[in-house]
Amino acid sequence: MKIIHFRILFFALILTLHHGLLAQMIDFSKASIIASSQIASPFREKMMTVLQEEIVLKTSLKLSNNPNEKSALFILAIHGSGNVSSYSLPTLSQDAQASIQKEGFRIIHQNIAGKDVLWLIGADQRGLLFAIGEFLRTADLSKQKILFDKKYEKSSAPMYAIRGHQIGYRNTANSWDAWDFNQFERYFRELAFFGTNAIENIPFQDGAASPHMKINREEMHIKMSQMCQAYDLDYWVWTPADVDLADPKKFQEELKAHVDFYKNCPRLDGVFFPGGDPGENHPKYVLPFLKAVAAELKKYHPKAGVWLSLQGFNDEEVNYFYDYLAQNKPDWFTGIVTGPSSPDLAATRFRLDKKYLHRHYPDLTHTVRCQYPTENWDQAFALTEGREVTNPQPAYYAKIHNRYAPFTDGFLSYSDGVHDDVNKVIWSQMAWNTEKEVRQVMVEYARYFFGNSVAEAAADGILALERNWVGAIEENGGIETTFAFWQNLEKSHPELKANWRWQQLVMRAYYDTFIKRRKLYEQGLEKEANAVLNQAAKLGAENAMTLALEKVNQADQKPAAPELRQKVVDYCEALFQTIGLQTSVSKYKASGAERGAILDFIDYPLNNRWWLQDEFEKIRKMPNENAKLERLQIIATWENPGKGSYYDNISDQLKGPRVKTRTEDATDVAWWDNGLSRRRLSTQLFQNFPQLEYADLDPQASYTIRISGQGDALLRVDGERVRPVMYNKGVEEFKEFQLNPKFISDGKISISFDEPEESHLNWRQHSKVFDIWLLKK
Repeated sequence: MKIIHFRILFFALILTLHHGLLAQMIDFSKASIIASSQIASPFREKMMTVLQEEIVLKTSLKLSNNPNEKSALFILAIHGSGNVSSYSLPTLSQDAQASIQKEGFRIIHQNIAGKDVLWLIGADQRGLLFAIGEFLRTADLSKQKILFDKKYEKSSAPMYAIRGHQIGYRNTANSWDAWDFNQFERYFRELAFFGTNAIENIPFQDGAASPHMKINREEMHIKMSQMCQAYDLDYWVWTPADVDLADPKKFQEELKAHVDFYKNCPRLDGVFFPGGDPGENHPKYVLPFLKAVAAELKKYHPKAGVWLSLQGFNDEEVNYFYDYLAQNKPDWFTGIVTGPSSPDLAATRFRLDKKYLHRHYPDLTHTVRCQYPTENWDQAFALTEGREVTNPQPAYYAKIHNRYAPFTDGFLSYSDGVHDDVNKVIWSQMAWNTEKEVRQVMVEYARYFFGNSVAEAAADGILALERNWVGAIEENGGIETTFAFWQNLEKSHPELKANWRWQQLVMRAYYDTFIKRRKLYEQGLEKEANAVLNQAAKLGAENAMTLALEKVNQADQKPAAPELRQKVVDYCEALFQTIGLQTSVSKYKASGAERGAILDFIDYPLNNRWWLQDEFEKIRKMPNENAKLERLQIIATWENPGKGSYYDNISDQLKGPRVKTRTEDATDVAWWDNGLSRRRLSTQLFQNFPQLEYADLDPQASYTIRISGQGDALLRVDGERVRPVMYNKGVEEFKEFQLNPKFISDGKISISFDEPEESHLNWRQHSKVFDIWLLKK
């Protein structure tokens, strides 16, 4: 009886809490919208339309602009605008002071003469736009329902003044080169709802038109400016100079292109000139050019600023720039942009005169070969998902933003598509308030784009997708759990199947799981093939190679999880239809294999079958059976050199347990042969100067260190340089070092490498270490 009474009391408590929550929710489904007449037109009308359209989109309710005596009200206002109709603005309390700061807002509920009134008040026009965004992210908007917590009150203003994203209408974009005017306006509006206040376009660079473009570039550039004007968002342009500015004729031609564009732009707030990537002009030519640009810019857009990045500048060029600022103190110059390959961000702020602003140019769009590569990423993902895959990493990018933001006045990110949509939102929200919880941002993201009923679950699902990418696939049990979670969401919410953001997230869950299953399967086949090669002395070299290849090639003949692969293909087709996402060069005419063409690499081998086939062809050309068997034995025992010996794949977390260093971007050379390299998988990962530690060695044994790499390997053991007994510099050729017994006497050693002088080489040609063996004789 006690148990029954307890259950009754428990359910009664739940019902009481539920009714209590419902009691504090206000129903605005029959509300009207009014706005202060002191909000300037056409912005006043635009904001009323925005709120109406968003409510229609999410609830199918069309709210009136003509209130009656009984209807609840949304009142749009700006601080200092006086009464709105017969309603006085709420008193500005001490707690609400943030709402009168630039771009700040206030949301407050009042009950006036029995009528529910929700005030959306901006400190200025943008503040009103951000107040609307806050409401839409926090309200319960569903079919024929508008519910809002009457106790919800907020006053807020952004911490950082510049919060924008580069949305360049050009061929290299992997999606929005296929967009029309309405899709761009929709995206600008949605970014603004999460605190974005600036959009950066690319009007000059990238000459070839995309085959997906429905609108010519010149028309779209001007239209984007008009869109920003309508929403009171800053409009920036990224304008590199691919020409030689030392040539007076080219100087003038480039300047004319700027002037012609400025004349036609209804709004322009910032001109960003990258010093490099692309561009190779010395600042002694760049600065006079920018001075001329500034003079012309001010004629048409007096408040617009001119910005420069020091990307690609060497020390002499950087010093030249700072000397110029110190000597001339130019008023036409606005600030520095710090992006990839720029000098250190913090050092730049300390060196830059306080007169000038400093803007971050973070890369939110790439996973490898980039400014902020994905940390601890399994090579299988790097090889197959590539550089521009759907990459929601909210915790990672929040950490990066909050680390560097104090040295800046804000940011305008680099992006080349919608695959990084989550990252754009997290960066905008962190720039608004660095203390906001990452999960809360994701809940609001999911609530706005997917609906209140799935907001909490989808937010957790996004965070789980991020964790899929942390560490070795083989040891990440969360990948399958995340897959089951998203599969359940997929089945439970068929109404979201045409939502492109939803499509991307579900597709990622399938892709990650497919790659994990495929890697486990294909690596298992290679272990079986190595077991065959270990029997080569009995089977004969030719027979062993034939049987080993048959084994590893089962990955192609009997592939793993074909049903998951097909789901990825289906979602990629859906994404092309909904948002123009180009996931293949051949099928969807992506501008390049690195530009999000994930389908072109979905079947890339995750064992060494391509490498084995090529190696076997070399072995067949060897002069005798003994030479063949010797090489086959090395291949068979590559990762398992025998009892008492050790092997480390330098950049594989699972196969390199003695490696104590990590590379900033361990998958940097995964792009050999346009992403289709036939080299051994361990060769496609490297470190330049790794450090390793060995323990529990046999003090009485003799040991040799073998290295597979490229170029030099200036080895030190316990801090002492060791000379080689074999020293081949070609890719995958071996270097060997015989260890003096003194190093082993205490049963442990540490090894490291000196840096060779290679300043004359491109970084891709620098010396590398792929694999290291400590071989016990």
